[in-house]
Amino acid sequence: MTNIANNLSIICSKINIAAQNAHRNPDEVTLLAVSKTRQSEELMQLWQEGQRHFGENYLQEALDKIKLLQGNDICWHFIGPIQSNKTRSITENFSWVHSVDRLKIAQRLNDQRPDSLPPLNICLQINISEEQSKSGIIPAELPKLAEQIAAMPNIRLRGLMAIPANCEDPEQQRIPFARMQALLLQLQEQLPQQPLDTLSMGMSGDMDAAIAEGSTMVRIGTALFGPRDYSNKI
Repeated sequence: MTNIANNLSIICSKINIAAQNAHRNPDEVTLLAVSKTRQSEELMQLWQEGQRHFGENYLQEALDKIKLLQGNDICWHFIGPIQSNKTRSITENFSWVHSVDRLKIAQRLNDQRPDSLPPLNICLQINISEEQSKSGIIPAELPKLAEQIAAMPNIRLRGLMAIPANCEDPEQQRIPFARMQALLLQLQEQLPQQPLDTLSMGMSGDMDAAIAEGSTMVRIGTALFGPRDYSNKI
């Protein structure tokens, strides 16, 4: 077994344990492999072990991998900051976008989504810790933006994404994740016709806390692939 395959087995086991401890079905939690800066060969190693969801932050790097790996049943997620001049390439090549935090970006993704593709799944990024250094809307802005986006025909509002402030205390980690779960419940009441079923939250250091508070998608990178090399980042 390769190191990557072994890492995948370990992470899946941790997800299962965390879900069981939270009295949840482990099948409710999807592992999103954060594959930025990784080579296509590394992604294929995970693919051969059954991993299908991959998250990319850097558009040109992602497009190169998507081209090389076309024909495999990979679900591509864009999870990085979105620039207006890159929305067309994003909406043409990805099934999910986790980092929408502006009406303008959502409108461009909707308008540029090819008719040949199903609606684009999106998550609204919430700056749940209200840090100036991070992207995302503050919770008070969510109802209005969600209402506007729900009316767009070519994107499907699936839920929320957050990267809380760094914290090592497991109990303290749960606080912002619990707020995220509450926001999603409020959104489900506000927009009952939308398929609001996704909480994209939790990484290697806080995955257990996120799953305990309802995460349906955890984003794991280094724990799967090992240390990153940013020297060739595009």
